[in-house]
Amino acid sequence: MLPVGKSAVQGGSKEELKSVLQKMDGKVEGPYLCGEKVTLADCAVFPFVWRLDQEYGLEGWDCTALTSWLSHCAENEAFFKTIQSAWWWWW
Repeated sequence: MLPVGKSAVQGGSKEELKSVLQKMDGKVEGPYLCGEKVTLADCAVFPFVWRLDQEYGLEGWDCTALTSWLSHCAENEAFFKTIQSAWWWWW
């Protein structure tokens, strides 16, 4: 996801990013990425997907499981500790 996300943010194809996120959407197994419990995968992916949602708004991208996961994680304050306040380093 990282090279595709970087390309989209730097003016490349958002369609390629959308395709990657839709594939990821099909792999969400529960309220969290891997099922019923928070895993390292959730903690690692949340800041990137949250950032993409802030940048593009993922609603309407046909990623309903992923946006539901994002909303579910956003209800937990601990996830916001994984987000940096400055994004200059992100890509």
